[in-house]
Amino acid sequence: MFPLRDENPTVRTPVATITIIALNAASWVFLQGLGTTAGLVSSLCTFGLIPGDLLGHVPDGTVVALGDQAQCVLSGSSAIWTPLTSMFMHGGWFHILGNMWFLWIFGDNVEDAMGPVRYVIFYVLCGLAAAAAQVATDPTSTIPMVGASGAIGGVMGGYARLYPRARIETLLPLGFYFTTIAVPAYFMLGYWFLIQILGGLPALAGAGGGVAFWAHVGGFLLGVILVGPFRRSDLLAAHLARGPRYV
Repeated sequence: MFPLRDENPTVRTPVATITIIALNAASWVFLQGLGTTAGLVSSLCTFGLIPGDLLGHVPDGTVVALGDQAQCVLSGSSAIWTPLTSMFMHGGWFHILGNMWFLWIFGDNVEDAMGPVRYVIFYVLCGLAAAAAQVATDPTSTIPMVGASGAIGGVMGGYARLYPRARIETLLPLGFYFTTIAVPAYFMLGYWFLIQILGGLPALAGAGGGVAFWAHVGGFLLGVILVGPFRRSDLLAAHLARGPRYV
């Protein structure tokens, strides 16, 4: 299932969500060269989170192959910032477009219940928790981890707790046929969360993969927890008074 929109109107302009999307877009353009090979390799090596490098499990100067004639030279001295910088890097057009679409659908409503300052702090904390969860599954890995999806997972977890019955219109593939259905948020986001857990199980058994499933799980769980203290009752009440439509 792929979310198309939600039936959950906001009270205020989501300035923080828009700013985060703009920062990701700017990083994609100016630091990643719109996905060119040189831009991607340089950004992955410089701004991506490499667990083994961050935790000092591999010596400085270790060369990591990223593909044909592409490599990183690790330097632990520059790795300390990568749990934060990796949240604004992406691995391709579908990666960034998909992430920003999910953030736009769910982020505005979560921000509406917190206000922009609390929301930004919430977003960053969820992203850091996502990074920690992924690092914990393979602390010696030399594969760069990038993407906003861990932090967005936290936003989705917050949304699931704030608006569990809000209607989410989703695209549903049925073989070669596509249709749309409206489902409650708890169903759509619960399905997404289950897919992340199932996708992450092979990594616990030592099988590598290209998707940081446990980052998604860690971000989502912290989002569910943190949304309680981070939400503002007055803002949430004003949002709910606006009349989100439920199933």
